[in-house]
Amino acid sequence: MHDRERRLHRLEQIVALFALAAVLALTVGFAQAGPPKKKVAAETAGESPEKVFLHSSVALVQDAGSGELLISKNQDAVLPIASITKLMTAMVLLDSQVDLWQSVSISDEDYDNLKGTRSRLRPGSILTRDELLLLALMSSENRAAAALARTYPGGSDVFVAAMNAKAQALGMSDTRFVDSTGLSSANVSSAPDLARLVSAAYEYPLIRDYSTRDSAKVHARGQTLGFRNTNGLVRNSGWDIGLSKTGYISEAGRCLVMRVRLASRELNVVLLDSWGKYSRIGDANRIRKWVESHLPASPRT
Repeated sequence: MHDRERRLHRLEQIVALFALAAVLALTVGFAQAGPPKKKVAAETAGESPEKVFLHSSVALVQDAGSGELLISKNQDAVLPIASITKLMTAMVLLDSQVDLWQSVSISDEDYDNLKGTRSRLRPGSILTRDELLLLALMSSENRAAAALARTYPGGSDVFVAAMNAKAQALGMSDTRFVDSTGLSSANVSSAPDLARLVSAAYEYPLIRDYSTRDSAKVHARGQTLGFRNTNGLVRNSGWDIGLSKTGYISEAGRCLVMRVRLASRELNVVLLDSWGKYSRIGDANRIRKWVESHLPASPRT
């Protein structure tokens, strides 16, 4: 009987030791991981207590007509903007009134030596400036944007200087450009500046057209190459998008700017540093749901 009691007592001790070890493991794990991260909501306009929980670090939604700010999150942050840059590239090119139908040959100089991104526009590919502009805006083609700057009168340095001068003229005081592609993390801006950029770019019919094309084909080096828009929302019939540009480099995260009609309002939408591959699209849908649920429709003009 005594032996049985001793065995039971030892078993109880072993169970207690295992339980203590489990508690200690959980405690250490929690300390290493830290407290759970809190979601940060974007501030919304009006008296509604509703919040919009967005995955983008920076967000801004503005009525393009009145300038009224509808949604704002970290709007004063100045961050890398990646290929959103190409909207400025397009405006500077069109302002110069260079011949869009002039042929341009892709060169080794147009390679991305910074990030090592790939392109199907191989050296020796000959396209018109118009085709390069289309690919830069629609599919965010980096070699196309680099070639447009390289063949600009005076070359790339003069082109970048014109980009910065244009930004200054638009009142984009937080904005700086160092290249035409956005591959450099030194291309930076803020959400209010990018709303100005969207409004300015929207005045160019060709930018509206090319940035919202679903897809396009070009002929280069005896091949037909197909390209698609990097913003899948332009292929969604439920969206009325008048201008679009995506961007991504590791320092910038996933970025998206749009001019879009929601609830009969023309809105500028800016999303920067979204951490997931699809989170900027998810944020756009969350913004749409909030706008359509909380804002009265404006009469169509």
